[in-house]
Amino acid sequence: MARSRDTESRHDAHGLPHRRDADLTRIGVAFALNLVFAAVEAVGGLWTNSVAVLSDAVHDLGDCLALALAWHFARVSRKSGDDVYTFGYRRFALVGVLAVGGALFAGGIVVLVESVPRLFAPETTNARGMLVLAGVGIVVNGWMALRMRRGLSLSERVVTWHLVEDALGWVAVLATGVVMTFWSVPVLDPIVSILITLYVLWNVGRRLRETFVILLQGVPRGLRVAEVESAIRAVPGVCDVHHTHIWSQDGIEHVLTSHVVASSADSYADVAALRREVKETLKRLGILHATLEFEGSAGPACDDAGEECRCGERT
Repeated sequence: MARSRDTESRHDAHGLPHRRDADLTRIGVAFALNLVFAAVEAVGGLWTNSVAVLSDAVHDLGDCLALALAWHFARVSRKSGDDVYTFGYRRFALVGVLAVGGALFAGGIVVLVESVPRLFAPETTNARGMLVLAGVGIVVNGWMALRMRRGLSLSERVVTWHLVEDALGWVAVLATGVVMTFWSVPVLDPIVSILITLYVLWNVGRRLRETFVILLQGVPRGLRVAEVESAIRAVPGVCDVHHTHIWSQDGIEHVLTSHVVASSADSYADVAALRREVKETLKRLGILHATLEFEGSAGPACDDAGEECRCGERT
């Protein structure tokens, strides 16, 4: 059975520096190919008089801007912490995601404004030219999507989904071209254009929602506070855990703060050993940065946490 993306992210957490270098390379290659293909599409759309092809050219130009911004902010996000950004610059990658989404939404609105009037006044298109462009589009976008899907960052996932959607859009253009080769149904062109655009905007909107969850310090996708606390309680020497907060810096590297109640930690060395065990458990869940406050099972801080924290009463 294939591993989920969340599981892959957890297992690959220790190799992040190498993965980030590879991600930058993939984004750079995708940008170069996308820029060339967007120019080809713009010329091809005018040649075939196809609003569907022109709509995809607009989307690809949005991709180019998105990829350039994603590459820039991915580089910035590699900087370590300083006096201003003590956690580092990883959240700058999310700025690239917002720029990607904004560019794609703006391009989508332009396409809809152009396509809707053609539903009522469709124009003849060059069906055979559409077939040629669709074949090239499927190959180029499909290949770029396969390369980008290995990325871990949220910005790459946004771009990957759009490349996949572009490839599927070209499949729709190909089918439209085949139909229009044999039958004169010019209204199919704006219909396909509108459907492609709405599909893209729907999925980009979902990625933007995920981005806002991260920016607002929501619990990262794939994690549950109750499950994380349960994993901590399972560590030998831990009696209970409370006041747990989990958030993410960039959708990849997660942060946790929590109060851990030790059932038997009589010395600093015992607490240090227990801290190491808990942090190793958290790393296996994809949480790389954990700040843990340890309490005794009968301390005042534990009493403030309520009855759940009283180890002596647990069975």
